[in-house]
Amino acid sequence: MSDALNNAPPLRMDGVARRYISGEETLDVLRGADLTLHPGEIVALVAPSGTGKSTLLHLAGLLEKPDAGCVMVAGQDAGALTDARRTEIRRDRIGFVYQFHHLLAEFSARENVMLPQMIAGVARRDARVRADELLSIFGLGHRLDHLPGKLSGGEKQRVAIARALANRPHVLLADEPTGNLDVNTSDAVFDALLETVRAHGVAALIATHNMDLARRMDRIVTLRDGLVVPVAPAT
Repeated sequence: MSDALNNAPPLRMDGVARRYISGEETLDVLRGADLTLHPGEIVALVAPSGTGKSTLLHLAGLLEKPDAGCVMVAGQDAGALTDARRTEIRRDRIGFVYQFHHLLAEFSARENVMLPQMIAGVARRDARVRADELLSIFGLGHRLDHLPGKLSGGEKQRVAIARALANRPHVLLADEPTGNLDVNTSDAVFDALLETVRAHGVAALIATHNMDLARRMDRIVTLRDGLVVPVAPAT
């Protein structure tokens, strides 16, 4: 791999546009959005519903393709890749955390974190070691064999975050990762998320409506008129 690719930011979005057509109406959601995430940087995305927050996350996660502009993951232009290669990048280089944990109910906490690794070709023994390590970091070393139904809401979300980090992604994308939790549990889960992401040098984009959480991140951006714009910190 070239030095240029090695030194490339984990995520770079240049002039990204996305529009949706319904009948005779065209809705321009993004109109040339730019965003770059650096290793270990945690960026808060705070924007009202309907401004394109989910669309931006979907484009960053290669779940959609832009109508214009490019999405670069670790220096690779995802728009120039085949669908199969885009799927590989999503699996190996991008982690996703949603508001609801989406754990597989019939598998233990450990197995939920092992599965994405094994799908990526990691040996079962190595996947188990990695799962136990991550879950212990998130304070769940005593809950490894518990099914999701036996875990609290905060514990389930910690398992979901561990799963998202299992394949050592370059980029973590999170959509309201603590939105379903009470304040105390939310703070504990968020503390663990920030600490682990920074320790592993992951670039994170976290959508949230919680300004208290947003202010704890490295910077805050919002969406305005289809563009990504910075939010000045409160004084």
